[in-house]
Amino acid sequence: MPNPSTLADTLARIAAQDPTLHAFAAVRGLADALREQSRLHGPLAGLAVAVKDIFDTADLPTRYGSPIYAHCEPRTDAVIVGALRRAGALVIGKSATTEFAYLHPAATHNPRAPGHTPGGSSAGSAAAVAAGLVPLAVGSQTGGSVIRPASYCGVAGFKPSFGLLPTGGMKCFSWSLDTVGLFAPDVGQLAWFAQALSGHPLALDKAPRDDWVVRVLDDYAWGALSPSQHKAMEQAQRALQAAGARVQRLPAPAWLGAAFRAHDRIQGFEAVRALARELDYHADQLSPLLRDYLSGAMQVQPGDYAQALRTAAQARAQCAEWMHGCDAVLTPSAPDEAPAGYASTGASTWNRAWTLLHLPCVNVPGATGVQGLPMGLQLVGAAGADQACLQLAAFLEAALPTAG
Repeated sequence: MPNPSTLADTLARIAAQDPTLHAFAAVRGLADALREQSRLHGPLAGLAVAVKDIFDTADLPTRYGSPIYAHCEPRTDAVIVGALRRAGALVIGKSATTEFAYLHPAATHNPRAPGHTPGGSSAGSAAAVAAGLVPLAVGSQTGGSVIRPASYCGVAGFKPSFGLLPTGGMKCFSWSLDTVGLFAPDVGQLAWFAQALSGHPLALDKAPRDDWVVRVLDDYAWGALSPSQHKAMEQAQRALQAAGARVQRLPAPAWLGAAFRAHDRIQGFEAVRALARELDYHADQLSPLLRDYLSGAMQVQPGDYAQALRTAAQARAQCAEWMHGCDAVLTPSAPDEAPAGYASTGASTWNRAWTLLHLPCVNVPGATGVQGLPMGLQLVGAAGADQACLQLAAFLEAALPTAG
């Protein structure tokens, strides 16, 4: 598990690196952090954790990545922040987020791919872990906002089964999709972190399996593999087979494409309502990107939304049946290596359907794309099978270096 450094060392690293990295929106002072640490006990005692700035914190400002909330000082903690404190973690600061966890980029840079986006919307959380500023961080995912930045920044990321971690006190974007997610340097620390926060048995078994069955799809409703995706997927399949796992190749089921298409209607309908006050009273302070998205999303009618919810429910039932006989599906985590520049956070194309299906997803770091930048691999488990998904992710992570 992570070796706790002194608070002074942690804050010194942040002070030295964050003026150029921009991973944090707010950071504790040393005296305040020491007072807080003295009251904390539990499995995470001594560990500094970054929390994405869409979760309310009673002792740090919460701005949701928007100038609308430049002076927001919540009086209570989000539930996940309370869980962190109960587990003994010190919330060292608020990590940068895109505006309301949508696509308008944060100022954060990518420490593993200089000059390239760190992704979004959990940009600061992924970058803070990748740069070694903190050992653990909390983010969120509505489309691909944990798995994609974890891929771009070369760290482990976990989007658990829907509802495993609480969303109370998190700025809502889509109540049917929003999921709390986690970041760590590797899968073992990620699983341990998830167990400490959730109370569920998620830490890795001491006697790991080697008889895994992993499915790989021959086609995808949302596009073909890029060269970097193909390279990483080939490496992963060689690694899994060499380590004793069985890889099954199958055509994509029809319900997967239906789930992918339903995601946009559900997210849009709910986002217009979740951000109604911001749109009605502060539209001039929204980015054009978000304002235009919400304007378009107003065209989603209640009947379209109801049909999309039915499609999602049907797809989840069909997926549960289809997953019998395998432990996880292996896919790329992102469309490619991190795009150059900071004008875009990339696309959630390879994550949306799995988020809508409420399945556990793990970004496994260790592969690279054609430019030599991080290219994550996504393992998608059955609903509720979070521990098995994490266990298999650790198995793949350990096998990757032997596959070349």
